[in-house]
Amino acid sequence: MSDLGSEEQDEAEEGEAGVGEYDGDRNAEGERHGYGKARLPNGDTYEGEYEHGLRSGRGTYRFKSGALYTGNYLQNKKHGKGIFFYPDGSKYSGDWVDDQRQGHGEYLYANGDTYTGEWFNHKRHGQGVYVYKDSGSKYVGRWVNGIQEGPAEIIHLNHRFLGRFFNGKPLGRGKYVFDFGCEQHGEYIQLEQEKGEEEEEEEVPLPVEPTWKAIEITKLTPRTSQDEKPLSPREASPEAAAAAAAGEEEMPPVAVTEESAEESAEGGGVEPSAHEPSEGLSPAGDAGEEGEGRREEEANEVREDQETTDLGG
Repeated sequence: MSDLGSEEQDEAEEGEAGVGEYDGDRNAEGERHGYGKARLPNGDTYEGEYEHGLRSGRGTYRFKSGALYTGNYLQNKKHGKGIFFYPDGSKYSGDWVDDQRQGHGEYLYANGDTYTGEWFNHKRHGQGVYVYKDSGSKYVGRWVNGIQEGPAEIIHLNHRFLGRFFNGKPLGRGKYVFDFGCEQHGEYIQLEQEKGEEEEEEEVPLPVEPTWKAIEITKLTPRTSQDEKPLSPREASPEAAAAAAAGEEEMPPVAVTEESAEESAEGGGVEPSAHEPSEGLSPAGDAGEEGEGRREEEANEVREDQETTDLGG
């Protein structure tokens, strides 16, 4: 779920001359300095510390919209530790830099999902964990400018997926690990959309969901880190990522759901899919009870295949 749906409200500026009503300490120059309470012309209120006419130190800012920020300020900007309560019921608690969510923090979304991890320039960026409330599934891995990108793990109730993400989608080699003791190895392949006979060559094709291609089923292997590959400059550098994403809107996270695991060690076409979340819907849990039953049935088939091919040891 995107963070942009519950963005900060604009806080009224308080210059050296002061605006609105004020009751509190002042320095020798008459500036707001020390502890005070202010009611701004737009109806917002602030109670806390001032330095030379500006909000600096600990304070609480209440917006007339119902939003509230309590935490540290530096020269009228949220800076340091702070908590922001949004009108839609969501909440961010963590680090701020120059009025932006930046550093480490936890965001509780209005639909109950949570993200805990690193932030940069108001977006999920770096290492973080996104938990989908409806299903309990979680994405543990890298983010770039609010989008899943880099080595990651999707953890479901009775299985998990390990691989890499690119631009919010799983791509390349990975594996599904099942709790009953086997792994399905394969890769997500980005297929090109087939063109119709009447389509012009210049038309830009619509994006196609990556397709899972199973390669083999094995017994459980010791956990190795395909995640130890060096990060790309886009992943490693917040500055480079910010430049690369200039003008780019933050996309909601996706969760890989395992739809089928019925192929034997000889391989074949198995196509777990990555679903885009819709508003108010947890993408990791949209299969419902029917999907859970199907996965259990397919898991049993994998177990039978494992015994047949003697891959279980």
